Amino acid sequence: RAGEPVEVKYILDVRDFSGSPDAALFTKSIDTILNDPEIKVVVETIGGTKFAYPYVRQCLESGRSVCTSNKEMVGAELLALAKAHNAAFLFEASVGGGTPIITPMHQCLAANHISSIRGIVNGTTNFMLTKMKRENMGFDEALKIAQQLGYAETKDPGDDVDGRDACRKIAILASLACGHHVYPDNIPTRGIRDITVADIKAAEKLDSAIKLIAWYNEGGDGQMAAGVEPMLVSNSNQLAGVDDVFNAVLMKGDMLGDVVFYGKGAGKLPTASAVVADVIDALKEGVKVHDSLFWKPAEKPEGLLEDRNTYPWYLRVTGVAAALLPSVAGAGHVVFEDNGEAAYLVDAATSADIAAVTEKIEVLGGKVALAMKKLED
Repeated sequence: RAGEPVEVKYILDVRDFSGSPDAALFTKSIDTILNDPEIKVVVETIGGTKFAYPYVRQCLESGRSVCTSNKEMVGAELLALAKAHNAAFLFEASVGGGTPIITPMHQCLAANHISSIRGIVNGTTNFMLTKMKRENMGFDEALKIAQQLGYAETKDPGDDVDGRDACRKIAILASLACGHHVYPDNIPTRGIRDITVADIKAAEKLDSAIKLIAWYNEGGDGQMAAGVEPMLVSNSNQLAGVDDVFNAVLMKGDMLGDVVFYGKGAGKLPTASAVVADVIDALKEGVKVHDSLFWKPAEKPEGLLEDRNTYPWYLRVTGVAAALLPSVAGAGHVVFEDNGEAAYLVDAATSADIAAVTEKIEVLGGKVALAMKKLED
């Protein structure tokens, strides 16, 4: 499928693999790769940027294409560097794991203007939320199982459960959609640590599911917005039925309308599937792929890309009686009241409105333990 035979010639790793059947392939120096004229494509799966970034940069500067699953590496700088040195920089596996999203966006949807993106792009948190729902399981227990299965990091699962992984992914998709670099630091991001079994049950009462949603809105007035946050998702929405380690991304194009990409977002083989597909594209297309796969550099704006739209909001509060919530939070209805907690669904509010409600509740001696938008159907 690549149009020519493809073989792995080197594996760069500083660890000792002298007992491996493939011991002859291992090298501890990037120079071995850079000095070999037969090497056309380099695959980077190191992760992070400390070692990966200088290695990738050297490979691109030498005219070699690079395929990566490392979302921290993806940006306008390396895309431009690849093009300048007649090479390809491909990163399909960085967003959807084995689910094709990047290539369909810049090829199959090239005739479309993408105005919005909604996605479940972190398989670990989706697995955990599924466990919490199906087995009446708390956050800590669900995290422990995810760690035992290798879905979440044992030492620090924060990238997944605090939303940072999903934030980097929506930054890539937003950059491709709007045509200029979107910085993860400008994207408001919250994870799922505050979700309880009570919230899961409340969502079911509301004919909804709780999902960690990464989203992007073009904004009709030029006010682009993006975010990562747990949301109530109505069961009528396609994203509500996406469970376990599966990912799904819903995009709206001006010509095609809604299109959904669905598949496994975690696991070695799904990731390898996307990386090998990129290797094939790098060999077949080379630098020509960047005729459509690119976005422009941009100055980093100040502040966050906040959403100013109005949504229904789910609030779980402590220390304030449910009977007081209509007068404090506005029109809506009580979802439950139990053990000193109450949940209330506000009919319509902005983020600024909810911030004001939070202050009022604190003045009354209470606390907003969780605030979640309801995703539009």
